[in-house]
Amino acid sequence: MSESPVEMGRSIVDGSWYLTLATADATGKPWASPVWFAHDGYREFVWASKPDARHSTNIAVRPQVGIVIFDSTVGNGGAQAVYLDAEASELHGRDRDRALAVYARRSVEFGAQEWTLADVTAPAAHRLFHAVPAAQFVLDATDHRIPVTLG
Repeated sequence: MSESPVEMGRSIVDGSWYLTLATADATGKPWASPVWFAHDGYREFVWASKPDARHSTNIAVRPQVGIVIFDSTVGNGGAQAVYLDAEASELHGRDRDRALAVYARRSVEFGAQEWTLADVTAPAAHRLFHAVPAAQFVLDATDHRIPVTLG
């Protein structure tokens, strides 16, 4: 029995360390960046970045982003991916603190450092960002995007 589209999408997200974040500046010039991420119930995707990184400055002026999460180790013709249309922003206050717990937990689960508030507030180099999807998709057997709700 094969996985449902939702099960497949969750499996891809859970097994991936990085997402590719597509942003654009105020003039519409695109930029794509891989970022290490955590998620909260597949409804929010969180990462730490420098606030002066190109993708971060793009988000400040144009919060609409595209995201793809995929397994880059799969051979030609066997790839699957999760696609997200989302709104992104830097997190502050309680929202940051809540998302930091999610990010820190996944970081430890993947064998990396546990991120703390000191790691994402001045004078530290990084800040915490998130994207909340408005739409989520996976590909069907004929390579067409089908909408899913992962969380």
